[in-house]
Amino acid sequence: MLPSERLKGIEAFVAAADLGSFTAAAERLNLTTSAVSKSVGRLEARLDSRLFERTTRRLALTSEGAAFYATCSRVLSDLAEAEAVLASHGSEPVGRLKVDLPIAFGRLRVMPLLLRLAEQYPGLRPHVTFTDRYVDIIEEGIDVAVRIGLAQGRGDGLAQRHLGTERRIFCAAPAYLARRGHPGNRDELLALDRILYGRSDGTASGWRLDAPEDRAASGRLVLGSAEAQVEAVKAGFGIAQLATWLIQHELARGELVEVLPEFAIEGLPLHLVWPRSRQLSPKVDALLNLLTAELRID
Repeated sequence: MLPSERLKGIEAFVAAADLGSFTAAAERLNLTTSAVSKSVGRLEARLDSRLFERTTRRLALTSEGAAFYATCSRVLSDLAEAEAVLASHGSEPVGRLKVDLPIAFGRLRVMPLLLRLAEQYPGLRPHVTFTDRYVDIIEEGIDVAVRIGLAQGRGDGLAQRHLGTERRIFCAAPAYLARRGHPGNRDELLALDRILYGRSDGTASGWRLDAPEDRAASGRLVLGSAEAQVEAVKAGFGIAQLATWLIQHELARGELVEVLPEFAIEGLPLHLVWPRSRQLSPKVDALLNLLTAELRID
């Protein structure tokens, strides 16, 4: 089948799915209701699949239709974006920019940069997701992802840029240290209340010193959010080992202080990851340049 044949009926199908009726889709496309209905019918016949459950009131996607819609809507969006890029002669970032970010790092460090970029380029439409789970960048149509930890490999159509490695320190609130005393060595540090990060499997991340991770110790609080850890430390519940990017403002304001700087360690690496096929797009290029300049860890 010729590629042009595969596109027939797609626009009518997506419009009908978006609007829930052939009549509304016809108004959007400036066609007759009959023309839209026949176009979708021919598409179903060609695919040998029923895409809609038809009632007198509304159209509803079948399971096959929903899966087909997800791909078709993305294809049409990519085509519209390609036209927009050509219309602007490729000189200015425009169109939908899908970005995936780690939850805490994304909210605190990356979102202000994305808002700055969106303000600079009004034609840019950021679509941002926040997740700490594994995301298939190609499958989910992501333009740029920020990764803390292991980045996805280069052999799967992806490119990556290493921005450095985070620094992790022990920190506490001044009031807590005034009450419990400043630790002067490793043993005194380990005797204090620990605020640990809790994983989804029910385990906790122990402290890392100059030896392997201390998994045996329990914490006074085990929290499944790095930002919640910061709040607990500020409230005087104990000591935590945190990345400096997470607490830079609290350190600057004196709300938290570093404890035993000699035990600071390297944390996880920071990467930008993106599909190689999109790296020449003005929107992707602009975002990569901005994030590289602002997030690089020396």
